[in-house]
Amino acid sequence: MSKHVAGSGEWSRRLRAATPLDLASLDTGATPGALDKDAAQADFDGTARTLAKLQEKLFADSLAGSGRSVLLVLQGMDTAGKGGVVKRVAGPMDPQGLTHHAFKKPTAEELAHPFLWRVEKQLPTPGQIGVFDRSHYEDVLVPRVHESISSEELVSRYAAINDFEQRLVDGGTTIVKVMLHLGRDEQKNRLLRRLDRSDKHWKFSPADVDDRALWPLFQDAYEVAIGATNTDAAPWHVVPADHKWYSAFAVQQLLAEVLGALDLTWPPASYDVDAERARLLAS
Repeated sequence: MSKHVAGSGEWSRRLRAATPLDLASLDTGATPGALDKDAAQADFDGTARTLAKLQEKLFADSLAGSGRSVLLVLQGMDTAGKGGVVKRVAGPMDPQGLTHHAFKKPTAEELAHPFLWRVEKQLPTPGQIGVFDRSHYEDVLVPRVHESISSEELVSRYAAINDFEQRLVDGGTTIVKVMLHLGRDEQKNRLLRRLDRSDKHWKFSPADVDDRALWPLFQDAYEVAIGATNTDAAPWHVVPADHKWYSAFAVQQLLAEVLGALDLTWPPASYDVDAERARLLAS
């Protein structure tokens, strides 16, 4: 089966996570590859049409027997804008070719299984673009911060993730992994805006403030997890997230780049086109 590994395009090279990764050295307000918001919006609108067509080709290709799919993994601190990115990037695409899952705190049933068990059930099928709003990486980030599992178990989980993602790629799934890198001050502003608006109170959780006290630990956890799983098969990308317009634009460009590199074509007709046209005209 033909496969494509993310990481060879212009946007992937621009945003590819370094190894070792030093998040503190990266400007969360930067906009690499974009001149300004207006120019990015013009490009965004054009790419949205291209992306919708590419997604349709991916879906149509699966009906002809192709096993290819794409998995977009979004990670980031609270208020990093994962949901907004999904809405803007996936909005123009056909819902029948999309799957979306947001991984929450594991349930008792999920904890009774290996940590990748719940993830396996949400993988995109052939022809689909799957989106994980948080993902299997929650099962290494949170345990590291809260020291709920041993360092040996963490190392084992990093290896299990690498093996898991390699199997997906070998099976025809292209993986696009993105960390939305939000600044701590910007997060405070976004949380305050949620408190200032009654229609946003439902999105606020006191636990978000608790986690701010653990900010350095979460940054460390991201650096370690990304460093341990930043493979050629499934590379990581770090997208500055202080500007919502930019993070959506960058993720869209990464996704379009990956789909474009698949060299998708429309499947040929399984019938005689001229004969069917003649039958139709005579009907």
